[in-house]
Amino acid sequence: MNKNINEIEFTIFDTETTGLEPESGDRIVEIAGIRFKGKERIATFQTLVNPHRLISAAAFEVNKITQDILHGAPEIEEVMPKFLGFIHNSCLCSYNATFDLEFLRSELKLIGKNLPDDTVVVDILKMTKRILPELQRYALWFVADKLGIKTEQKHRAFSDVELTLNVFNKLKEMLEAKGILDFTNFLSLFGLNSQFLEDINNQKLAKIQEAMDLGVRLKIKYLSSSNASVTERDVIPKEIRQDKFKNYLVGFCCLRNEERTFRIDGILHIEVV
Repeated sequence: MNKNINEIEFTIFDTETTGLEPESGDRIVEIAGIRFKGKERIATFQTLVNPHRLISAAAFEVNKITQDILHGAPEIEEVMPKFLGFIHNSCLCSYNATFDLEFLRSELKLIGKNLPDDTVVVDILKMTKRILPELQRYALWFVADKLGIKTEQKHRAFSDVELTLNVFNKLKEMLEAKGILDFTNFLSLFGLNSQFLEDINNQKLAKIQEAMDLGVRLKIKYLSSSNASVTERDVIPKEIRQDKFKNYLVGFCCLRNEERTFRIDGILHIEVV
């Protein structure tokens, strides 16, 4: 999958819901998406959904969706197959994707379907935190404002997708300025758990192990998790460490002349020297 990120079709989507807990019966009341490649919009998706459940007072305060608005809206049995067709073979993205995916999977389960196993998912919140680690807050409206996007967040599905797309494009420009254009690196940095990510991780770990076995150095290109700078380093690998479900390379960094710890998902290129 050695492609430039501008060659990949992405779908940014967003949901509005009756509450925050699908495991307690909360449902999707609105879902929207924009499918695009580079700067080209390919298609849009937007619909209300009849949840057959009352909207909580807290959810109404956010999205202002009422039962009257949902009267006559299509059923989830009609909406989900269309949405699966809309996102097919694209990289699925959302701001705080874990939340939206939880609801998406819950709704699919209710109609006896699943998200395809090969669905690749990127979390734009995760992307924001890696590229802009200096921010004190990561609410979508706050991030947009810091990036110079002066569109108000309305907490309706399609308008939030539009806002998220603008944030995504700004962040992508920052990545391109750092020379991060490869889709594999993009997924390694910002993707959610999948078999593909595990394969990328295992390939890096195998090269580190090879260098340790041979007693030789590694040359790496690395995205810092503290300031988002990209540097090239020669590292004498010492060990592979796992902590809180993340893997780390521990080794002597010739650039800093000291032992350092590197997140495996921050290694953009690795070469046994």
